[in-house]
Amino acid sequence: MAEELSYILITPYTILKSRTGGVVARLLSRSDIELVAAQMIAPSKELAEKYAASLLETVGARDKRAAKLLSDYVKRTFSPSGGRRHRVMMLMFKGENTCSKLFSIAGDIFTDTRSDSSRITGETIRDTYADLVIDPGSDDVRYFEPAVLTPLSPEFAIPKLRMFAEFAAKESNLVENMKYDDPEGIERTLVIIKPDNWRFPSSKPGNIIDMFSRTGLRIIGCKVNRMTVRDALEFYGPVKNVLREKLAPKIGEKAKVLLEDEFNIKLEMSCLDCLVGSVGKAFADDQFSQIVEFMSGRRPDECSEEDLDTPGLVKSMVLVYEGRDAISKIRDVLGPTDPTKAPSGTIRKEFGQDVMVNTAHASDSTESFDRESGILKIERNNLADIIIDFLND
Repeated sequence: MAEELSYILITPYTILKSRTGGVVARLLSRSDIELVAAQMIAPSKELAEKYAASLLETVGARDKRAAKLLSDYVKRTFSPSGGRRHRVMMLMFKGENTCSKLFSIAGDIFTDTRSDSSRITGETIRDTYADLVIDPGSDDVRYFEPAVLTPLSPEFAIPKLRMFAEFAAKESNLVENMKYDDPEGIERTLVIIKPDNWRFPSSKPGNIIDMFSRTGLRIIGCKVNRMTVRDALEFYGPVKNVLREKLAPKIGEKAKVLLEDEFNIKLEMSCLDCLVGSVGKAFADDQFSQIVEFMSGRRPDECSEEDLDTPGLVKSMVLVYEGRDAISKIRDVLGPTDPTKAPSGTIRKEFGQDVMVNTAHASDSTESFDRESGILKIERNNLADIIIDFLND
């Protein structure tokens, strides 16, 4: 069976209410389709109107009212207001029967289902986060919030995919028009939801985003990333000397004790220096190679020059948060590097395993954010390229 590429849009209101993590958790944990791209977009009036018009292209009398509801909703809420564009998170999935699987997870929006509270079970995203209020005794819709939007079938998905690809290809990956009453102290910070969260379908990435939401910060950019070995070497480069300084003396001393016990001899201190520079340094460098492998899926010492720039074998999600004191707020919720020392209620305490498999990374300073953003090319996103490649295949 041929693979399908489809999308789901998280609406501005859902994002505003910090429900993004809950939505992502359900999407990732309830299907075997793969998340291949993600982008925070800020639709222009032209895109909102074009997308709204495309939603009216439906079939069947039962679908027409739902299509009109969705079209009017998009035109009203996706269009800029007050001189500012509104954020929409676009998630791209690929796999067999992608459209039907996404629609099943999203849930129905039809009035004959959503208006009957006895049929709402909480199983779907819309059961939990959407609202449809109809005036008693009439069919007039008083209030409608769909929470997410997703096409019913590949037939409807393809023209919309092309539309969003054309828009996303021209846009920066970061939404730049956030407004603050007081710009003092507004920062950006980079978060990586690491590869250990993506080994199998899991709610963990969504739960992590949900925990970060208590900071009150705004997500202004995101992308699915496969870190190359070269990027990982540069990103974690400062860690290499730290590991040598911390680990090499300890391993050298341990090696000296083991050799003395094994051969029943007393080694001179000059031998310790030699062991620190050989065994200790080798051990520290191996730990560094393991970090690179964890983040990219490949050990640097096993890569050819060409392999260094090949997209990694494992994926992560990169997010950029913005707001007052963003760096400290995110790191407080994340917790310290060692999960065993992290306070209860932090992300690393909840999901981390050890110093290496500690579930997420966050910038520790504005300088780190600038450096890390440059390495990961945060202003670029391959969502449009993935769509175009799929449509041209």
